[in-house]
Amino acid sequence: MVGQLIAGRYELHELVGSGGMSNVFRAHDRLLERSVAIKVLHEQFSADEDYVERFRREARSVAQLAHPNIVTVIDRGEEDGRQYIVFEYVEGANLKGLVANGALPVEQALRYGLQIAGALDFAHKRGLVHRDVKPQNVLLNEEGEPKVTDFGIARSLDVQGVTQTGTVLGTSDYIAPEQARGQRVDQKTDIYSLGIVLYELLTGEVPYEGDNFVAVAMQHVNGPIPSVLDRRRDVPVRLDHAVERAMAKDPEDRFESMEELIDELERCLGELGSPEAATRIVRPPRRPRAKHPRRKIPVLPILLLALAAAAVAGGAYLWLGGPTDVPVLADEASPEPIRLAGVGAHDPEGTGGEHDREAPNATDRNRDTTWSTEDYTSFTKSGVGLLLRAQREVGLSQVTVTTGSPGFRARIKGGASPGGPFVNVSDEEQVGEQTTFEVDTDGKKYRYYLVWLRLPRLEGGQAEINEVTART
Repeated sequence: MVGQLIAGRYELHELVGSGGMSNVFRAHDRLLERSVAIKVLHEQFSADEDYVERFRREARSVAQLAHPNIVTVIDRGEEDGRQYIVFEYVEGANLKGLVANGALPVEQALRYGLQIAGALDFAHKRGLVHRDVKPQNVLLNEEGEPKVTDFGIARSLDVQGVTQTGTVLGTSDYIAPEQARGQRVDQKTDIYSLGIVLYELLTGEVPYEGDNFVAVAMQHVNGPIPSVLDRRRDVPVRLDHAVERAMAKDPEDRFESMEELIDELERCLGELGSPEAATRIVRPPRRPRAKHPRRKIPVLPILLLALAAAAVAGGAYLWLGGPTDVPVLADEASPEPIRLAGVGAHDPEGTGGEHDREAPNATDRNRDTTWSTEDYTSFTKSGVGLLLRAQREVGLSQVTVTTGSPGFRARIKGGASPGGPFVNVSDEEQVGEQTTFEVDTDGKKYRYYLVWLRLPRLEGGQAEINEVTART
């Protein structure tokens, strides 16, 4: 179509992008003497009313969104049976091309994340969820400012479910678990995808890889949430935790809204360079959780899933057997020993003065450095804990604690998130200079573990932990 004139006004100069539904051209607007971008629906979809309506809906949706970080819609129409939308032309690369050169500086990644989140929050407050948030859909203008584009599969929040039962719309590297299952999507779906984008900006890599759409989608559903800190040590713990919370498998565990995520990212940005930023974790309030019975998916839909993924170019549409859980993938064999990272203190009955910043000293493989509790005149709490994070969800069999101040009592607890709840996975023991706890997780795997300790009630004092090691 290069060289064609559309609507007697838009001269197509160059193909700049192509997707499953449409091509995007750079064009010249002869009327206003400016460059524009024109998206043209593929010819084979022009007779399909569902595709045509989705295309028209994109124009209507984005036309409502006048925001500096959202690409503006200029015009919409039909030419010789071909649907088209005219957008402002953004001169520059997309965010995917930028991160292809490697991880971004922390502050730059945070600023991009905040601007993208602001655009999505603007859309959410006007009843739209994007459903395909990814770096490829974030264009960078000449000033380097991001602009969110491609609301082609955006959906009104008052619509129940997706386009049809079991149909998945989105891109597998950034797809939310509920989206991969073909379940209803809402604002929290965009929060998850933006969490994946933040992870990529900070590490230079997507969190999950696989040979095909299905393999990657199943990791989004069942795989452990990777830590930014495991790939990059200079990222503040608070920011690592914010990204992890955005990427939570259960929507109930994510930020309540894009606005809440923005607030947290702004705090992370404000704390950059401060001593607290290196270790501070902000835990979300606990919310009551509704219990949903798990249902196993039969073998046949899995086969259909694989066939559908192979049959659909680009992996944009996928049958996942409707709103059910997909089977958990088999774990790889765990290495022995496994590395733990001290990430903070757990002090639910205190004011947070248990030396959070010293927590990494307990796992730095240097017995001359320590994490310590407060110095108590008497100890009236049920306990305080050293919070440890495993590289992934794992069932430990042993935890060894080394200390230069023996005499306190301790046990090991396990939990799925840094804020708990935690369950006992060992007996309580008197801690000597080196004590090995026998751990029994009852077949469960945890990402977080606590060394939960108690000082003598009357004497109080201070407990120190020099090093913690673990084995599976």
